[in-house]
Amino acid sequence: QVQLVESGGGLVQPGGSLRLSCAASGSSFTINAMGWYRQAPGKQRELVASNTRGGTINYADAVKGRFTISRDNAKNTVYLQMNSLKPEDTAVYYCNADIIIYGATYGRRQYWGQGTQVTVSS
Repeated sequence: QVQLVESGGGLVQPGGSLRLSCAASGSSFTINAMGWYRQAPGKQRELVASNTRGGTINYADAVKGRFTISRDNAKNTVYLQMNSLKPEDTAVYYCNADIIIYGATYGRRQYWGQGTQVTVSS
């Protein structure tokens, strides 16, 4: 099985920065795309940014120019650098990975991290 472990959330003032990390661990797998989603209270979960193994990157319009997604394929880790944070960025941020599992349980699956709270407030 594969696990995604996130870190880096917290409380920050408007205009501040945070960096989220998400590391995938397990055995016999290949990661296709990795990305970040967020869910604010009372709202649906939404895509923030995604990064395919080949390097194609997509951002939600609300974060373009402020957030940067990157990944280290050797470490099976994806990062989200968040700058110029706004109160409306407050949400639980979830890491997502599109993974191919090899071996007896071969198949393509979606995995989610446990979520990390980001709060932007003065």
